[in-house]
Amino acid sequence: MNGEELRDALRSEMASTTPPPPLSTGAMLGAARRAHFRRRAVWASLGSAAVVLAVTGFAAVANPGGGRVYQPAGGGLPAGPDSGDTKQAWPTGPDGRPQEDRTARAGTKHDQGVRLLNEVVSVVPAGYTKPDDPANQPAEQRTLRTHQAQFEDKVNGVDLWSYMSSVAVAQGNGTGRVIVEVHDAGNPLPTEPCELAQNFWGMQGECQVETIGAAKVGVVVRPDSDDRLDQWSAYRHPDGVVVFVAQGARLDENQPALKNLPFSVPELAALAVDERFHLK
Repeated sequence: MNGEELRDALRSEMASTTPPPPLSTGAMLGAARRAHFRRRAVWASLGSAAVVLAVTGFAAVANPGGGRVYQPAGGGLPAGPDSGDTKQAWPTGPDGRPQEDRTARAGTKHDQGVRLLNEVVSVVPAGYTKPDDPANQPAEQRTLRTHQAQFEDKVNGVDLWSYMSSVAVAQGNGTGRVIVEVHDAGNPLPTEPCELAQNFWGMQGECQVETIGAAKVGVVVRPDSDDRLDQWSAYRHPDGVVVFVAQGARLDENQPALKNLPFSVPELAALAVDERFHLK
């Protein structure tokens, strides 16, 4: 079959296929969450956020309440169980079977994600409320409080996991977001504080090093062109666990932003060192 015949066959197959139904906002949000933590290989190999968004998807997902919720940009690992490489299976869940994808939906890893969410809620300062999704809201449609435990890789026979929790914070008419992301010891993230901070979601910006006791914490105080978040801190504990703490003045594009961010720069740095987020 030559190239022209191949193209004709593909056109014929596409014409005879019934189009799928439109993707619901809940499914879009779920897909974005399942893509979480797969982005770093893409960020490392592509030079600009615009190119990444064009290749891998979007950095904001549909919010059932209106607008788009700002999330990590999705990407794809060059190899792994979800890319055709069957040499490495997903981790085994509490039912004794391999997970269906990277996300833990039950068991101890899932519980760590829930714990992290509760800790994030607990640090929201006085003067800010912490709105929650309706109690009966399906997990894949939740936007105000989210959590996820996700398998990253197996290194020297050890499973490496990451955990992310996001909490909406409100004051007056404005609503923003506080996010904490934790990576297991053994992760390949950088060690230098500002290099580590600028690795978060592939975002760049003006970084400074804050000293909290004996700890050196990288804090991006002003992002470049990427407006998903306004400030974030990064710290690698001596045992190798990495903690990112981020704050954004805006929850989504259709809601008013906070007039003031919840934390000062020193407070944001101190949270990255806080033992409550030091998951082990």
